[in-house]
Formats: sequence, structure tokens, C-alpha cells
Amino acid sequence: MEETYDLILSFFFDLKLFFKELTVYIIKNLHLSFLRFEEGKGVFVTALYKQRGKMARRLMHSGMAGLAAVGMMIAPIIAQEFPGRSVDPWDIPSTSTVLSAATEDSYTNTLVSEKMRDKAIEYTVLEGDTVGTIAEKFGISADTIRWQNNLGSKDTIKAGQTLEVLPVVGVSHKVSKGDTVYSIAKKYDTSPQGIVDFPFNSFTNDETFELAIGQTIVVPDGIPPAAAPTSPRIRQITPDAGTVVASGSFVWPAGGSITQRFVWYHKGIDIANRAAPSILAADSGTVVAAGWLDGYGYGNRVIIDHGNGYRTLYAHLSQVYVVPGQTVARGTAIGKMGSTGRSTGIHLHFEVIRNGVYLNPLSVLQ
Repeated sequence: MEETYDLILSFFFDLKLFFKELTVYIIKNLHLSFLRFEEGKGVFVTALYKQRGKMARRLMHSGMAGLAAVGMMIAPIIAQEFPGRSVDPWDIPSTSTVLSAATEDSYTNTLVSEKMRDKAIEYTVLEGDTVGTIAEKFGISADTIRWQNNLGSKDTIKAGQTLEVLPVVGVSHKVSKGDTVYSIAKKYDTSPQGIVDFPFNSFTNDETFELAIGQTIVVPDGIPPAAAPTSPRIRQITPDAGTVVASGSFVWPAGGSITQRFVWYHKGIDIANRAAPSILAADSGTVVAAGWLDGYGYGNRVIIDHGNGYRTLYAHLSQVYVVPGQTVARGTAIGKMGSTGRSTGIHLHFEVIRNGVYLNPLSVLQ
């Protein structure tokens, strides 16, 4: 009897030891697996971090293409769910009015210049084309076509020839070792902010605007070092801050030089001044936003509602002197010029909006 009891105790002791060792073994292996997983994840995250922004455009395009494909597949199924309807949407003919508007209207030639392009395209020269007419068709300068295609001063082109056409006035640049947005801007006599603001230029680091060796970027308003532009560039200096314009509605918000103008991807003007002066309200109104509202982009900004359909925006400020809800008079100091947000140097980004539509600030300040 006693011997049987000892056997039972021995069995339970061995069983307990077995489960104890099994638990230690499982925990040890799970821990090692977890460490391996964390190590692999760390390598993966580091790789993604280094490449952030570089593949954004490709990912966005492939994602949109995938969504479009899914939409095309499920559209007939969704159409059948409507009461009393069993129409295949792909069987519905297109309206003739759209076709006639696209084919009969002689003004449709200007559509090519209104399309927002992300890179250079190839254009085959037609009979009768000149550099000037091609430039006008795409909404860029003749110099831009000359520089991109290494054309001579006589602009000799012939039918059937293929030309590269940039999306904006300026030049393209292939990044080499040591290049930065600042050195590239200096080389092509333009503003580094323009390179950063062009929406289709990508950076390996969106905070420092680091570029990848070998990538090609667009340099808006750039001029090749050895080139002599047909129309000399005019450096516009603004009147002193507070100067009343002819209309009497607005005053200049800051004094300095205009480094970037109003274009489709840049809805305002940039006024640079190394002295970082105070920024003035262009007209009286109520402050509707003030401060670094989203931690990015505009940086510190002030938005003023002038109560007559107009709003003005003042961005990249180093300091903000006003608060939302405060009323200001024309010429009141509302902040200090700076370089916060997506900025490459001290300047003011100034926008004018009328009833939700962005206006060229120079149209109301000149």
C-alpha cells in the first residue's frame, strides 16, 4: 500500500516537473520569436522611414487605379439594387453634347495648358509648329522648351521631331551627390521655396527636403547658368508695408522682394525679407484663425475675414500677435515674418480669397 502511494506521488511529481519544464520551454521560445519579430519589424520600419515620401505618388496612383477597378466591377450589382431599375450602367450611351463640346469648339486647344501635369511629356512637332506656338499651347515659355531640348538660338524644329515639354516654366534637374534644394535654387537663380512648393517634387525626408541621388526634379522659374533668357527676369520689390494701393481696399502686408508668384499650385505670393519685419493686416476685419493650426504646411498663420466676401491669409509667421475673434484695423501688426511650416527661408506667404475663390494678390495690391 505504501509502495503504491509512493508511486503515485512520484508520478505527480514527474508530471509537475514535466509541465514546469514545458512552460519554461514555451516561454523561452515565444520570447525569442517575439525578439526576432521585433528585430524584423524594426528593420522594416527603418526602411519605410528612409523611403517615406519617395513612393507616395506611385502608391497613390496604384491605390486609385485599384479603387476604380473595384468600382467598375461592382457598379452593375449596385445598379440592380435600386427599386424598379435593372439597367447596366455601362449600357447607357454617352450624351452627344459632351462629344460636340470636345470636338467642335475651336477653343479646346487651350485645354492642354490647363491640365495639371506632374512631369515632362513628349510632344511630336506638327507641320507649321514653332517653338512659340508650342509654348503657348502648353502655357509655358519658349525659353523653357529651348532649354529642355537644347535647341539653338534659331529654334530649328521640324515636323515629326519629338520635344520634351515641362509642366511649368523653368528647367528640370537630375540630382547628383551633394545637391540640395538650396544649391539647386542658387544654380538656376530661383527660390528654393519654389522647388519645395511644386507638388510633384518628392523628397526622401519631407522635413529637411532631402533629395535622392538620380531623381529628376522640376525647378520652377529656373534659368540655366549659361543661358540668356529672351525676356530678362525682373526682380520686383514691394512698396513699404502699409502702403495703400490704388483701390484703397488693401495695404501691402509686408515689404521685401517677391520671390514666388501666383500659379496653379501656389495660391498666393511670397514676400521675402531677411529682416523679418512685422506683418500688417491688409484690411480691417475679424481674425478667424491664428497659430500653428495643423503642425505642418503653412506653419504659424493668421486668417482674417474682412466681412465683404474677402479673406486674407498670412503664413510661415515666427510669432502671432492676435487671437481668433479679435477685430483688427487695416495696417495693424498681426505677427512677425518667419519660416515655420513647409518653408526654406524667412518669408511671408500671402493669399487673397474672395467668396471661396483664390485671387492673384497682385491683382488687388497693384
